[in-house]
Amino acid sequence: MELVVNSALHLLPSRSRPSLLSSSSTEMPSSKNLMPASSPKLASSRHSFPRVSSSPSQNSRPFVVSANAVAVQHAEKDRFPADVRVTETKEPRSSVRLSVEVPPAVCQECYRKVLDEFAKRSKVPGFRPGKKIPENILVNYIGRQNIQQAAIEAILKKTLPQAMSSVEGRALKDSVRIATKFSEMYDTFSLQDVLRYDVVVDVAPEIKWLSENKYKNMKIIVEIDDIINAQIASEIELRRRHKALGSLRIVTDRGLQIGDLVVLDIFATTLKRDESKGEKIPSAERKDFHLDTEESDNLLPGFLGSIIGIQQGETRSFPLQFPESWGQENVRGVHAQFTVECKELFYRDLPELDDSLAEKLLPGCNTLSQVREKILQRCREMEQTALEQATDNAILDQLSKIVEVDIPQSLFEEQGRQLYGAKLLQLQAGRKLNEHQVASLSSEKAVNEYLEYERESITHMIKQMLAVGEIFKGENLQYPTEELVKEVENSVAEFKRHNQEYDEERIREQVQDVLEGAKVLEWLRENADIQYVNR
Repeated sequence: MELVVNSALHLLPSRSRPSLLSSSSTEMPSSKNLMPASSPKLASSRHSFPRVSSSPSQNSRPFVVSANAVAVQHAEKDRFPADVRVTETKEPRSSVRLSVEVPPAVCQECYRKVLDEFAKRSKVPGFRPGKKIPENILVNYIGRQNIQQAAIEAILKKTLPQAMSSVEGRALKDSVRIATKFSEMYDTFSLQDVLRYDVVVDVAPEIKWLSENKYKNMKIIVEIDDIINAQIASEIELRRRHKALGSLRIVTDRGLQIGDLVVLDIFATTLKRDESKGEKIPSAERKDFHLDTEESDNLLPGFLGSIIGIQQGETRSFPLQFPESWGQENVRGVHAQFTVECKELFYRDLPELDDSLAEKLLPGCNTLSQVREKILQRCREMEQTALEQATDNAILDQLSKIVEVDIPQSLFEEQGRQLYGAKLLQLQAGRKLNEHQVASLSSEKAVNEYLEYERESITHMIKQMLAVGEIFKGENLQYPTEELVKEVENSVAEFKRHNQEYDEERIREQVQDVLEGAKVLEWLRENADIQYVNR
């Protein structure tokens, strides 16, 4: 068992906590907060960049020791014990093990202060307030076990800051944990011997560039869908609007043609080498499947051609193979036998496409040419946005391929929980989840299942964002302070509008991440060799 520092560390068991001890401590928020402290606006930003601060003031947060630690006056804990020995050992996943050895003198000092504090607070029968209580009587009254536990905790509180000084500026927030079991420290505690304990902390990971030129002179291939082409997209949109004005008529005298709409029952089984049928493929089966033959881009290759000419009531059976690039991994490359029944067949009865339809096609237009021009204008705007998005995605994808990072577990969990929290926030805002569903999906089990399922994509994203941070520093990029202030104000306003709690400092950090990311992508677009090819 590991004792976690920075998330309410309780070293004393509840059954043995003396009521005489101080009950004041500063509670720090747990690193396992589920909901991200970011506004809906930030959560839906194009890119979110995890923050790894190198500032000692941000990484050296105060340790939370139990509320039952005996209070030590500020003046007395200003000076760290110089003879405490700390040995640093690198561990996997960008973590460091600090082996701490506390000399007897420090243990004795903390033990004496614990006794003095108990003496001040205790009302021992037979002793007036302020009168010195013999040690043996005080120990018998308080209990040796309680005093020893409080002494160990006082030692930790005094020596942890010095132990952590070797990783100051590198330690990640909320990642510090005492690896040594408290029971081991209790069993080995002696005022005449060294007290040993281990601390494990995650540190900012080192980025190893796999390319000789690092990120400079990157070659980026951006694959573009036909739909991104403004001219093609505008024609598709005009056709869609025209079809919406038509009516469906039942086909009675012919088979299926391109342009028709058909309702199908689809059944599929695996096909063995001897061409005999195998097991069913549930993911490929459909009941009452509505297929528009003009919108068949997502169909299995060869499927549409195999059903052309099919008539209402007819059943056809034919073999097809799922391509290796198919979205569902479990059927990639699988040979399948499809059986398709045509239940209903329709053709569209469309009105003539002329100026008389202009107002219905796009309100405010009087002629068909106006409709075409406005739709094309909108599609050009969408084309530019889509191109920028595709370019950014290609750049980030390439960055993740040319860096090697040993990602700390705490950073992985923080980023994963923020992504999961943002998804829940989005679903809740869209009223797609009730309170019971939100509570169920917020359980530790549900979150851990998400982290495991999305491990690859979360890891991919963290590599991208760490690379972006490295480039921002390396190229001395900057953004206007006014822009930061404005974005923070907008995000805070969003929180207030939705009556949600927020942490303004965390919002500021996330806005900084977004602005830094935007600057880096802008720099890479200008300095990389980018080629666009049709998918």
